[in-house]
Amino acid sequence: MKPLGCGVPQPIPPRGWPPCLGRPGAAAAPLRLKPTIHMLEQQLVNALSLGCVYALFALGFTLVFGVLGVINLSHGAVFMLGAYAALQAVTHLALPMWGALIVAFVISGVVGLAIDYLVLRPLRNRNAPHLIPMIATIGIAIFFNSASQGVFGAENLRFPSDLVPDQQLHFAGVQISVLEVAIVALSFALMAGLLIVMRKTQLGRALRAIAESPKAASLLGINVEGLFYLTSFTAAALGGISGVLIALYSNAVFPLMGQPMLHKGIAVIILGGMGDIRGALLGGLFLGFAEVMSVAYIGSTMRDAVAFGLLFLVLLLRPQGMFGKVLERKA
Repeated sequence: MKPLGCGVPQPIPPRGWPPCLGRPGAAAAPLRLKPTIHMLEQQLVNALSLGCVYALFALGFTLVFGVLGVINLSHGAVFMLGAYAALQAVTHLALPMWGALIVAFVISGVVGLAIDYLVLRPLRNRNAPHLIPMIATIGIAIFFNSASQGVFGAENLRFPSDLVPDQQLHFAGVQISVLEVAIVALSFALMAGLLIVMRKTQLGRALRAIAESPKAASLLGINVEGLFYLTSFTAAALGGISGVLIALYSNAVFPLMGQPMLHKGIAVIILGGMGDIRGALLGGLFLGFAEVMSVAYIGSTMRDAVAFGLLFLVLLLRPQGMFGKVLERKA
């Protein structure tokens, strides 16, 4: 039987599974779990943790698409760079975890800002077709992946074992770690903050105006280019934070860790509706739930088949996604 692959972001396992999420030399996880009285509740907790990270990653993805109109395929590489930045901050600068998160947030945001300024802005000024920025970001992702492998090596790097308390909380027969609580709390705090900004502030109204029509927003006196930069910074910073969260749980940082996450992010924004923040939140939770339940009740080899099969089914019934709008082409 083929075990769960170590070193690749996998659905967060229930307690009692061997810790093979990226830990070299760990025992392989079983393919299927035997049902227990509290199994469903435990899987819901695991799905919530994984779904929050998916949603946080997809949030930056859909923010760039909604405001800039670009599918940024370098987002997975920024996810990876955020994890490396936090790891270096902990191991070389001896920063605590909260300090490492700030470092990852800033460095990932600066990388996203540089990508927009050096690559996407010239293409915008030349009115390049939508396919060109997407191809350009693929090249950026390959560059960052190769550069990271050259600098840090291809092997898994790990956070110090004492960085996060390994305490277990028990509630109604369900076990949840302090790290899982922190993942859910931080993810919801960042997502709620972004939703409040987008819905309740002048900045959010300006961003929504740009998403509707950058030219009209510019005529209204909105600094369109400045908000493009802010959007790129924020989206990349959220991607970097999600990279740190996945790396902390799996305890593995490696150059290609962003590739599978990129596929999940694309699936989430399509499922939720292209450019819709609510859809990114619910789509991430849906995908996390589908993956964890399929591993628990069907088998790990069917994880992606079940998750993307459900995605295909949803899109058959609602091609525009859960919150997407149908755009009619006028003759």
